[in-house]
Amino acid sequence: MKKIYKVIALGLFLVLTQCAEKDISFLITENAVGHLSKSTEVDDLEIVFAQDSVVMDTTKGKKIKIHEKGGKHLLTLTPKTDSTATVENVRVFDSRYKTDKGISLASTFGEIQKKYPIKKVVTTINSIVIFPKESNLYFTIDKTELPSNLRYNNTNIEAVQIPDNAKIKYLMLGWE
Repeated sequence: MKKIYKVIALGLFLVLTQCAEKDISFLITENAVGHLSKSTEVDDLEIVFAQDSVVMDTTKGKKIKIHEKGGKHLLTLTPKTDSTATVENVRVFDSRYKTDKGISLASTFGEIQKKYPIKKVVTTINSIVIFPKESNLYFTIDKTELPSNLRYNNTNIEAVQIPDNAKIKYLMLGWE
């Protein structure tokens, strides 16, 4: 009798695990951010984000902000300026969004470096931008996260100079 219960329980477990779909609502891949895909047209954003608020901000270069119904800022989208009405750039504001390798706004440079080989580091006045190899992602780290001798000069900063515990300020995905 116990064997029958074990077989039934195993069968039920297999059925349930096969039927359960992975929730992609906050998953970032090379071609998608949640339910937004690289090919999603701007006119379809209201459908893709039907449970959220889509705010067209025409005063700031036609940015599109996505907020949860409760008001939390999720994403800011920049549409392409050419004839295709798709999204060119996505800036992530919510740390629930994670890359398929587990990196989010709550991650550190050390975690990025473990998951992505670094292609280049670009130094700006107030920050550094990390570009992983073979990826459309890029991460910005504020210079305040760097040692004091690197914060106030304009020399190029190398990946080896960035502390592992430096926090991500911006996580972005660019589609061309």
